[in-house]
Amino acid sequence: MTINEVKARHLSLCPDSHFFDRDAMRFFGQTLRSFRVTYIGHDKYEITAPMYDKSREPRVYMGTTKRIFDYVSGTLTLN
Repeated sequence: MTINEVKARHLSLCPDSHFFDRDAMRFFGQTLRSFRVTYIGHDKYEITAPMYDKSREPRVYMGTTKRIFDYVSGTLTLN
């Protein structure tokens, strides 16, 4: 499964979600290419992406976004 497939399924089942909003991702220095998707079993996937403080030059690593994607419900939850 790709991050594009995760995004499409998530937004189709959770249309009010702002997780993949362009402005939110830009704030954390992320793009869809930043995300990695790992199958962890039982129709669940871990998605991760590094976060950066773009207000500093050079940009500073702040941590990692981590969520569990449930394919059946389309939800994203904290691990």
